[in-house]
Amino acid sequence: MDHSTLRPGSGPGSGRLGRPLRRRVVRVPTEIPGSEAVFLVLRRMRLPLIVLVTIFAVSVTGLSLMPGMDDNGNPHRLTLFDSFYVMSYTATTIGFGEIPYAFSYAQRMWVTLSIYLTVIGWAYAISALFSLVQDAPFREAISVQRLRRKIRDIGEPFLIVTGYGQAGRAVCRTLDDLGRRFVVIDDDQRRVDALAVDQHRVDVPGIDGAADNPALLGLAGLGHPRCEGVLALASDEVNLSVVMTVHLLRPEIPVLARAEDRRTANRMLDFDPVAVINPLDRYGSYLVLALQRPVTFQLATWLMDAEGSTPPERMRPMRDGRWVVIGDTRFATEVAHDLENAGLTVEVCDVAEGNPDVTGAVGLVAGAESDVENLALAAHARLQNPELFISLRQRSVLQSAAVKAFDADSLFVPSDLVAREMLARVISPAYWSFIDHVLHSGDDRAGEIMALLVERFGRRTPASTEITLDHTEAPAVARWLGAGRTLTVGQLLADPDDRSVPVSALVIALVRDGETRHLPADDTELHAGDVLLVAGRQRALDELNQTLFYDHTVEYSATGETVPETWLWRVIRNRRQSAPR
Repeated sequence: MDHSTLRPGSGPGSGRLGRPLRRRVVRVPTEIPGSEAVFLVLRRMRLPLIVLVTIFAVSVTGLSLMPGMDDNGNPHRLTLFDSFYVMSYTATTIGFGEIPYAFSYAQRMWVTLSIYLTVIGWAYAISALFSLVQDAPFREAISVQRLRRKIRDIGEPFLIVTGYGQAGRAVCRTLDDLGRRFVVIDDDQRRVDALAVDQHRVDVPGIDGAADNPALLGLAGLGHPRCEGVLALASDEVNLSVVMTVHLLRPEIPVLARAEDRRTANRMLDFDPVAVINPLDRYGSYLVLALQRPVTFQLATWLMDAEGSTPPERMRPMRDGRWVVIGDTRFATEVAHDLENAGLTVEVCDVAEGNPDVTGAVGLVAGAESDVENLALAAHARLQNPELFISLRQRSVLQSAAVKAFDADSLFVPSDLVAREMLARVISPAYWSFIDHVLHSGDDRAGEIMALLVERFGRRTPASTEITLDHTEAPAVARWLGAGRTLTVGQLLADPDDRSVPVSALVIALVRDGETRHLPADDTELHAGDVLLVAGRQRALDELNQTLFYDHTVEYSATGETVPETWLWRVIRNRRQSAPR
C-alpha cells in the first residue's frame, strides 16, 4: 500500500470563509509539568544524599584526626586522601584492610562508629530510592521520557489519533492493517493499556491524558517532521480544542474531526479541517440515500467497508407515509430534519412517553441512548406493524449479537460510520473524491460503476493504492514517457505475462494539473506526473509493480514486443537494431 499525505481543506491558514486567520508562529510545546525524572530524583533524594555525604565527610575527617602509629612505633596520622580511600571501601562494605599501617585502637573505634553511621545512611538513602521508584509521579515521568524517545525515533509518516473508543479502535485497527504508523492519546488509562493487547503489528505509543492539552499533542509528535495528520475522535469539546491547536501551531498539518453537536461542528470549520464528520447528521443523509437511491448507497457503503467485504443488501425503496422518530433531542432533530427535507412526513416522539403508536406508519427510527431500550421499542413496533421499516441505533458493541439477531432494516452505529468515512479520507484524498463522485451519481450510473468494478475484480471490497508517475514510484513508466513514447491506462493495467488480459484492477481516479477524472477510459494517454488511484485485488496491485519498475515490462505492455530482461541482452539487441543493413 502506497501512503498518500492528507491535504488541508483550503490551504494552510485559511478558514471556511477563504480568508487567512491571523496567527503568530509558536513552537509546539512538549513539556508536561512534573515529567522530568532527573528533577524528581534530585528533589526527593536531596535529604538522603545530604545525610549520606555528611556522614561520609565526618567519617573521613575524623579518621584523619585519629592518632596512629607506623611499623616502627612512631606517631602517624592518615592523610585526607588515605582516609578517603579507607572510608570509600569501608562505607561500601567491601573492606580491603588497614592501610598503610595497622590501625590504632582509636582509629579502629572511629572506623567502627563510621561503619554503623554509613550503614544507617545507606539504608536511609536506599529506602528513599525505593519509595521514589514506587511513586506514581516518578513512574509517569519515566514513562513520558520513554514515550518522547520512542516518538522522536519514528522514521516514517505517522498519524496522531486522539480518542481510543469504539471509533478510534476501529480506525487504528485498519490503519495497522494498512501498515500505517500512529500515536494514540486517550484520557482513560484502561484504553491506553489496551493498546498493548490489541495485537498491532508494531509497538504503538499510547499517551494517557486529555488531548485538549497542547503539550500532549506536542509529546505525541505534532511538531515531528514525519507527522502527516491528526484524527480527532474524542469528545466534542476536546476535538474542537485539537482542531484549534493543530491549525494554530501547525496549519500545514491536516486534521479530521468528529462532532455530534452542530454548533461545535460549525466552530471547527473556522479552523480549516479536512472534514468534520457529524455521525448524527450523516446517518440521516445516508438513510435518505439508502431509501431514495439504494444502488448508490450500496456502492458507496461497499467502497467504504473493510477490504474483502461483500456488498451490503439493497434496502427496500422508500414508501410515502408517516415516519416515527424516537430518541434523544439531538439525534431525533438531526434525523427528522433529513427525512423532512426528503419530503417525508415525520413524527418525533420522546422516549419518556413510552412506546409510540406506529399503526399506519411506514418507518420507525429507534434512536434512544440505550441499546436495550432501542431493541425493546423496535420489537414492540414490529409486533404492532410487521411491515414497518425499522432503523435501529446501536451505541455499544455489548449488544451486537442481540442487534444482529433482531435483523433491523437499517442499523446505525455512530462509531462505525465515523470510522468508515474517516478511513476513506485517510487512505487517499483521491479515494474519497471517488466515493464522493459515487454519492452524487444517480442509481443508473451507480449500477454501471458497480457492474464495471465487479467485472474487473469481483464482489470483494478492493484494496487501493495511489501512484505518482515519477522516477520514484514508477521509474520505468517515467523513463518510457520521458522518451516521448505513449502509454495508455489500459496498457498500464495489462497483465505482465499476457497483455491481452487486464489485471484485476482498475484506475478509478486520475489527477492531472489539480483536476480529477474518475474512471478514465482504457485509451486515455498517461502523462509524466499523473497521480493514479488504482483499486483492485492485492495480487493485481503487486503485479502492477512489474510494469512500474521494469523497462522490459513497460515495453511489452505498450507494444507487445518481448524484450530481453538483462542489461547485457538489451545492449546486444539495441546494437543489432542500430546496425546498418
